Amino acid sequence: MAAEGPEAPGSPGRGGAEGALGDGGDGGTGAPAPVAELPPPAPSPTEEQRDAADAAPPIPQSCNGAAPAPPEPEEPPPAAPEDPPPPREPEPPTEEPTLAYPLEFEKFWQAARNNPHDFTAWTELLQYVEQENHLFAARKAFDAFFAHYPYCYGYWKKYADMERRFDCSRETEEVFERGLQSIPLSMDLWIHYISYLQSTLDMNLPESIQKIRGVFEAAVAAAGMDFRSDKLWELYVEWEREQGDLRAVTGIYDRVLSMPTQLYNHHWEKFKEHVLHNPPKDILSPEELLWVQSKLATDPVPKPPEPEGTEAPPGEDLPPGVEGKAAAAADAQEDLDQEKIRELVISMRQQIYAQNEAEVSKRWNFEDGIKRPYFHVKPLERAQLRNWRDYLDYEMAAGSHERTIVLFERCVIACALYEEFWIKYTKYLENHTVTGARSVFQRACGYHLPRKPNIHLLWAAFEEKQGNLDEARRILRCFEEVVPGLAMVRLRRVSLERRQGNLEEAEALLLEAMHANEGLPLASFYAVKLARQACKVQKNLGKARKVLVDALEKDPDNARLHANLLEMEFGADVRQNEGNTMSCFERALRSPLPDEAKLIFSQRRVEFLEDFGSSIHSLLTAYDEHQKILKQHAARKRAPENGWDEPDDKRLRPDETSGLLGPLNFSASGGDVGSNPSAYNYWYQHGYGAYSYQTPWNYNQYYSQS
Repeated sequence: MAAEGPEAPGSPGRGGAEGALGDGGDGGTGAPAPVAELPPPAPSPTEEQRDAADAAPPIPQSCNGAAPAPPEPEEPPPAAPEDPPPPREPEPPTEEPTLAYPLEFEKFWQAARNNPHDFTAWTELLQYVEQENHLFAARKAFDAFFAHYPYCYGYWKKYADMERRFDCSRETEEVFERGLQSIPLSMDLWIHYISYLQSTLDMNLPESIQKIRGVFEAAVAAAGMDFRSDKLWELYVEWEREQGDLRAVTGIYDRVLSMPTQLYNHHWEKFKEHVLHNPPKDILSPEELLWVQSKLATDPVPKPPEPEGTEAPPGEDLPPGVEGKAAAAADAQEDLDQEKIRELVISMRQQIYAQNEAEVSKRWNFEDGIKRPYFHVKPLERAQLRNWRDYLDYEMAAGSHERTIVLFERCVIACALYEEFWIKYTKYLENHTVTGARSVFQRACGYHLPRKPNIHLLWAAFEEKQGNLDEARRILRCFEEVVPGLAMVRLRRVSLERRQGNLEEAEALLLEAMHANEGLPLASFYAVKLARQACKVQKNLGKARKVLVDALEKDPDNARLHANLLEMEFGADVRQNEGNTMSCFERALRSPLPDEAKLIFSQRRVEFLEDFGSSIHSLLTAYDEHQKILKQHAARKRAPENGWDEPDDKRLRPDETSGLLGPLNFSASGGDVGSNPSAYNYWYQHGYGAYSYQTPWNYNQYYSQS
C-alpha cells in the first residue's frame, strides 16, 4: 500500500466507521449515470446560503442551533422557515459574531481554509464539529469540505445524519441529493438514502411506495452497471417482494442477469428459486405467459391415458369416486403444464446467464486488481494504476459505450488526483459527446485538479476548438490567477489571441509578463517571445530589434538574447543587413558573456564573413581577433602535450551550443535560420578541428605570423 497519510474518508479515526468503505459494498465510487451528458455537480452554494444564518447567534433548540432537546410544553421551538434565506455575499470573518460557533471552531476552520489541500486539516475540522454537535458549524464545515472533496461518501452520510438528528427533514434530503449527484455510483449512499426514506415515509400512502420505487430505479440506472452493485439489486428485489409484486421481481432479475457483477451466480440461483416456488401466472407478465403457453402448444406434452370407465352412458351419472379421479387427472395435467412453463422460463434465460458468465470471466482479474475502489488522498500503488490503465483499454476496445463510461467514472473516483485518467476520459468522450467531455473537464478542474496546468490547457483548447473563445479565455485567465507565474499558461493565452488575430492583445500579454518578471530570467524569455512575434507575425524587424536590445541592456550576459537577436538579423537580407548583423557580433563579444560563449560567437562571425561578408579586410580582422580569443582561452587552461586536458565527453564543441545560444544557421539561401542547424557546425567541426582552429583557408599565405 501507499505510504501512511491521512485516514480514509469517514474512517473511525475521523469520527465514525461507516465511511471507511473498505468492505467493497460501496467502493466509494461515484459517477454520473451511464450517460456522460449528465451535468457536473455544481459547486456547493450552501455555504453562501448559510452565511445569513451564520451571522446571527444560533437558536439553542431544534433544527436551528445547538443539540436537540425536548421542547418546553408552553414554549415550543419556532419552526424552520419554508425557504432558506436568499444568498448574499459572505461577510469578512472579523465581523462574524464570536458566539455563533464553538470556541475552537475558528482555529480548525482557519487551518483548513488557509491550506485547502490539507486533507488532515479538514478531517480534524469535521471531527470537531461532530463532537460539538453544532449544526451551524457543521453546515459551514461540511459545505466547504465538499467543495474540495466531493467523493467522500462517509462524510456525506455523516452530514445527512447530523441534519436528521436535528429533525431537519428537508435539509436531510437535500444533503442526500447533493451527495448522490456528486457520487451516483456510491451503493452505500443510495442504500442509506433508501433506508432513510423507508423509515420516515408513511408506507400506507401510495405516493410513498411510488417515491421509493422511483429512488430504486434511479439508483440502478446510475449504479446498476457497477461490478459491485449486487447489494443494491438484492435490496430492490427484496423490497418488491415485500410489496407483493412478483412480476416486478421477475423484471428486476431479468435486468440483473445480463449485468456482469461480482455475485452473478447468486442472482441466477435466486431467480431459479423465484420461478420454482411461485405460480407462473404470478411472476410472468400476461404477454410472456401467453407466449410461453403458445410455445408449449406447438410442442404439446403427451397426455397421460385416461382410466377406463371414466365416461358414463348418456343420461347416467358417473359412479362415486370416478369423478374425483377425473379432477385429479386435470390437476396433474395443470401441474405438469406449470412445470413445463417453469422449465421453459428458466431455459430461455439460461443462455443469457451463460453469456453474462463469459463477460464476468473476462473482467474478473481486472476487478480483483482493484484494491482501493474509493477516494483517498493517499497515492495508489503502481500495480493498481497499471491495472486501471489496462482495464480501461480493454473496456474501450471490447465493451459497450455505457460500460466504458461507468468504468471511467469508477476510475476517476479511486484515481481522482491523477491527471492522466481525467485526460484519458475526456479524450474518449470527445469522440462521442461534446457535452459529456465538457462535464468531465468541469469536474476535474473545478474540484479535483484545480492546480494542474495540463488538464486546464486541454480544457481551454477543447473550448477553443468548439468555438467557445470567451470560455477558453476565462479558463486560462482563472487558472493563472490561481497558479500565477506559469509561462506555459501565459504563452497559451498569447497564442489564443494570436490565432484569433488579436495581435495587440497578444503583445499586451507578453509585455505584462515582462514587466511582472522584471529583473528575472523569465523577463528575457518573454522578450524573446515578443521579438519573435514582432518579427515573424507582424513582419516588423525594427520593433523586434528594439525589444531584444532593450532586454540586453537589462540582461547583458544572457546568451540566448544575443543568439536570438543574431538569428533575426541574419533572417533578413544579408546583403542589406550586414551592418546590423556585425553589430550583433560586436555586442556579444563586448558583453560579460562566458569565454566559451564568446569563442562561439567569434567563430560564427568568421563563418558569416567568409560566406556573406562584403570586405576581405573585415574577414581578416575577424580572424585575427578570433586567434587572440583562442590564445586567451587556451592560456586559462593547462595544455598538456596531447592537447586538451579535458576528456572528450566533457569538451564543449561548436555543434553542442544549441542549449547555450539557440539554433543558428548561416545558410546561403538566406532563409529561416532554423532550416539547417547542423550544416555549418559539422563543416567547421571537421574543418577547424574543434577549437584548435586549424583553418583550411591557409591565411598564412596572406600575412606572416610571428
